[in-house]
Parts: sequence; structure tokens; C-alpha cells
Amino acid sequence: MEDSSKQGGGISLSLLSEHRTALMGAAMIFVVLFHVGMSPHNVFFPLRRLGNVGVDIFLFLSGIGLWFAWQKKPALGYFYRRRFVRLYPAWLIMAMLFYIPNHLHSAGGGYSPDLPNLVFNILVGWSFWRIDDLTFWFIPAIMLLYVIAPFYIRAIRRSPSWRWLPVAAIVWAVMVNCYPPVKSLVGHVEIFWSRVPIFLLGINCGTFVQRKHRLDASAPWLLLMLFVLSLAVCLELEGSSRGKFPLFIERMVYIPLSVSLTILLTWAMSAAPRRLLRGLQFVGTLSLEFYLIHLHFVLVNVQKYGLGYLLTALITFVVSLVLAFLLHHAIAFITKNW
Repeated sequence: MEDSSKQGGGISLSLLSEHRTALMGAAMIFVVLFHVGMSPHNVFFPLRRLGNVGVDIFLFLSGIGLWFAWQKKPALGYFYRRRFVRLYPAWLIMAMLFYIPNHLHSAGGGYSPDLPNLVFNILVGWSFWRIDDLTFWFIPAIMLLYVIAPFYIRAIRRSPSWRWLPVAAIVWAVMVNCYPPVKSLVGHVEIFWSRVPIFLLGINCGTFVQRKHRLDASAPWLLLMLFVLSLAVCLELEGSSRGKFPLFIERMVYIPLSVSLTILLTWAMSAAPRRLLRGLQFVGTLSLEFYLIHLHFVLVNVQKYGLGYLLTALITFVVSLVLAFLLHHAIAFITKNW
């Protein structure tokens, strides 16, 4: 029987929900490939740098997922509790494993110069907001986005005009980089502000995914054009223009790149082999634990051996996946009994 998502041509946005976990798995692979070191002189260096778009795909999908979560049960306590149970146990374990040794070995320096900073680093990743500590920057960033998400969803349900807020977020990202009073205040966390628009766009898209909105038959060509144009700009910025522009400019281009790539990937996944989808779903299910483990606990040790890009990436991926699996199920066992 023909897939209902393809009947009549075009692309059904319901695929974004159907393949959400597999898409997160693909995004996690992009992030790993981005983190593995490569010489800037390598011809593939600009392409490797574009693995950074995996973060934007995560945020876009997270926004969609939060829309569904709020529609299921629009209660703040329930909403925050569900996010807490999924994110916080893994975060606390890995934050303690990183920040406590860093504090003990840095003799008053490092990310936690004193006990209060150590406590707040473990609780909320405070050093990201304080000094732009990028160790686990995505976690404190997504924590704050989780906090504001219900209020944005409420706003757009009351008045659809609020769906234009991502445009205001883009303007704010420009101000963070170019307007001195704002830059001096919050410019050190530009990496966060430039990712807010794609998160809000994900929430905006949630209603169309829920209603199984279908893009018309010409949409794949438009998306492909948008993807190619965005990709070409990013490759140029990461190639011959690297270091000659503020990074937020490229992160603005990540918005159309990640949206077009995500929708095109869902279209491709609807025809992908089941084994491939199951593999990506497996990675996507462990994406939180994988993110927390792969860079500062696995990759930093593997790269010491100078095994080359592909072998380093493969070993990092396999070891991190095994450790993420063990951590995920240990936490599931503990929280279930608790």
C-alpha cells in the first residue's frame, strides 16, 4: 500500500513527527562529525564544520516536540516535570563527573573557581551564562528554552501574531553582535541567542505537523533550492572566508539550511530501509546521553592517538553509543523505581 504521506505528491509535514527520533539520531551523527578534529587545510574541512547544523536540527525538532507535549496536557507542573525527568538525571551525573574533578585540579581556576560556582555549574551549567563555557553549553541553553516554551505556546494560541516572534529573535541576534550596549551585556552567549529563532520556528511548525499539513508538489524543488543556496553560502563562509566574518552570520544561514535539510531528510526517510531507520532511531533515543558523553569523556581521549579523522570518528561514535546506552538504562531503572 502506498505511503499516505506521499499520496497526491508533495511532502506531508506529519513525517517530521513520524521520523523525529531518527532525525535526532542523524543530527547527533552530524554533531560528532563536527567535533572530531580536522586540519583546516583539508578539502573537506568546510563540510566537516557544517556538522554544527545538527544543533539547529535538534532545536527545530525540540520545538515541534514541545508543541505536541503541551497539547497533550497543557499544565506547567506536568510539562516541567516531564522535561526534568528526561534531562536532569543524566545531566547531574555527567556534570558532577566533569566539574568536580575540574574544580579539584584547577586550584581555584577553571570553570568553578569556588564552591558556589561549582554547585551552580552542576545544577544549571552556570559557567556557560557567566563566562561562555561551551563544555555542555547545549544543556543550560535547552533548559532555559524549556522554561520559556509554554509561555510562547500560550501566546501564539491566544494571538497568532506572536508567530512572528522568530523574526524579532533574529533582529535581537543581530543586536547582540552589533549594538554595543546589548553586546557588552549578553554578547558572550551569542551562540545561544543565534539559536533561539530556529527553536521558536520549531514550535510554530508544531501546529502544521499536528494537522498533517501537506506541502504541494513543487515544495521539494523549493526546499532543494533553499538547501543548495544555504549550503553554498555556508561552505564559502567556512572555506575561503573563514575568520573574516562574525559567526552569527553563518548561524543565521543555518536557519534555512536546517529547516530545508530536515524536511528533505524526512522525505528520504520515508523510503529508507527499515534497518537504517531503526539504527538512527536507536541513536536518537540515546541522543541526550550521547551528547553528554562523547566530547569530553571519549573524543578527547581518542584524539590523543592521532588515528585520523574517520577512525577517530568511528571509535568515538561506537564507544560513546555503548556508554550512552548503559547510562540511559541505568537512569531509566533508577527513575522508574523512584
